[in-house]
Amino acid sequence: MEARAEERLLRLVGLGVRSRGAVVGVEQVREAAKKGKLALAIVASDASPHSAAKVVPLLQARSIEILRVPSATELGRAVGRDQTAAVGIVDRQLARGMREAMVSAPDRS
Repeated sequence: MEARAEERLLRLVGLGVRSRGAVVGVEQVREAAKKGKLALAIVASDASPHSAAKVVPLLQARSIEILRVPSATELGRAVGRDQTAAVGIVDRQLARGMREAMVSAPDRS
C-alpha cells in the first residue's frame, strides 16, 4: 500500500472510532461480522497467526472486503491503543470514503 494512501486510511480509521463508526479488536470485529453489521475490515499484515486465523476466514466467508495495513502498531496508534490486529468499519458511508481514498490517493511527493 502506498504510504500516502495508508496515512489517509489510518486517519479515516481514527475518525471512525471517534464517531463510533468502527469497532476495534478481533473479538469486536468477529461479533459485528456475525451480526451482518460490517461494511469493511482493516487487518494488520503483521497480526499474529492466531488473531488472523480467528478473523480473516470469517470475513472472507461473509464476503467482507479486507484492507491490509503493514503494522498492528500503526493501526493501534490510529485508534488510541498500543496495537490492534483488526478494526471493523460499521458506518457504510465511512467505508465508501475509505475505498475511494484508497483508489484516488494522489502521490504529491
